[in-house]
Amino acid sequence: MTDLDVTADVLVAGGGPAGAWAAIKAAEAGADVVLVDKGYLGTSGATAAAGTGVWYVDPDPAAREEAMASREALGGYLAARSWMARVLDQTYANMNELAEVSRYPFPVGDDGRQIRRGLQGPEYMRRMRIRARRSGVRVLDHSPITELLVDAEGAVAGAAGYRRQHDRSYGVRAGAVVLATGGCAFLSKALGCDVNTGDGALFAAETGAELSGMEFSNAYAIAPEFTSVTKTAFYSYATFYHADGSVLEGAGSTRGRSVIARTLLSERVFCRLDQAGEEIRQAMRLAQPNFFLPFDRQGIDPFAELFPVTLLAEGTVRGTGGIRLTGYDCATSVPGLYAAGDAATREPICGGFTGGGSHNAAWAMSSGTWAGQAAARHARTLGPRAARRAVTGAGGAGLRPTGAGRAGHREIVEAVQAEVLPYEKNYLRHGDRLAPALASLDETWTRARQALRADGPDVVRARSAAAMAAHARWMYASALARTESRGMHKREDYPGSDPAQHHRLSCGGLDEVWVAPETGRPLAVAS
Repeated sequence: MTDLDVTADVLVAGGGPAGAWAAIKAAEAGADVVLVDKGYLGTSGATAAAGTGVWYVDPDPAAREEAMASREALGGYLAARSWMARVLDQTYANMNELAEVSRYPFPVGDDGRQIRRGLQGPEYMRRMRIRARRSGVRVLDHSPITELLVDAEGAVAGAAGYRRQHDRSYGVRAGAVVLATGGCAFLSKALGCDVNTGDGALFAAETGAELSGMEFSNAYAIAPEFTSVTKTAFYSYATFYHADGSVLEGAGSTRGRSVIARTLLSERVFCRLDQAGEEIRQAMRLAQPNFFLPFDRQGIDPFAELFPVTLLAEGTVRGTGGIRLTGYDCATSVPGLYAAGDAATREPICGGFTGGGSHNAAWAMSSGTWAGQAAARHARTLGPRAARRAVTGAGGAGLRPTGAGRAGHREIVEAVQAEVLPYEKNYLRHGDRLAPALASLDETWTRARQALRADGPDVVRARSAAAMAAHARWMYASALARTESRGMHKREDYPGSDPAQHHRLSCGGLDEVWVAPETGRPLAVAS
């Protein structure tokens, strides 16, 4: 039974910063906007759970040049200066807007000027919710979408979903849809990432959209064993140790994380933030109080005492892969569909290396702004006929099984996690391990496609399970196709970079996954 069937000019799926900016900017452009979120706009997602730096650079040519050049080599020279410059411009404007319109309380430096290089997630997103509501955005909390709706010509025309607190389905007809549903962390328990199961990528692929950069999806964050808080930047002040107290040579937060991963296969790894001076320690506590809360509760001084660490998979939340964009307006290859934030590829500004928090935060507010504005323009061209279009649901696996039998969402999730969470498969990559992992994931997808079925609220979980299976297959198919090491994609069997592979890889498909250079014939097909 459907208890809500509404129309809007623009539907935004996702309540993180990208979704909030998209909704606000679409509303400011004159559109009637509905925003739906898996959780509660303002509190769900990776940003709302922590603080983050922001790629905010003064408009000084030398400073901008340095900012753009700083990540190019790390990203395998796959980023584009034109995109970087636009993101720097838009981020600068949006951060200033946060200060002047939203009255965000940025800290003040010794010179009396506000320091606008970071944001506290809870306060940031609280203000974004208030601003969205004041802009006239209709917000449906705890209402994840389960599929996109398409018209007779294949254009996206809205979405269907499930209202958790009302225990009923709903539908929204819209002239345009912005997917800002985040990346995929495979339910690894990384802080704030349990809503990030790659749903938007699946929904987009079901309408025919492509993805890009999915091989750059093996981000793992350092975290204490006893908490899900990931703040890898702080570990630049750390020394890592074996259990016997000897230094783990070569281990580090930026370069040397693979040493930690390899060591964790056979023994525990310990850490101490012993390279931080007193002034830095105080600054760290002010910047990220939630990082220290688990330590304080257990009576551990992380600057003086050893504590055990692990690595938590963050996939495409902190990786760069996502839905491929066709232009500066953040449109996809499907009419009426736009993507923003971690749901979209961040290759344009990060190439093949993680944007960490700062670049991803800048990308979220910039791409959200552009996608919202473009979606409003698109909806305006359709006018009233957008609501009158005949529509059909595009959803498949987990929603409309093709065979008999019954598979549960937990079964599918566990099968996917077994292939994507282990360091030796996803982080320490080798073709001899990737190929059988992909074969196993193909079998899992087939089972999901044929037998994954659910009723009521479990439909949401089933669709998330299917999305994780799809995400994993795109990742590994792309990783096998890129027979080199570039950016964060490191192949032990191909340790060097290959100039002939200095291009981005697109991928897509559901029952049959394909991978191809951004232009050209397919490189590989996974059956």
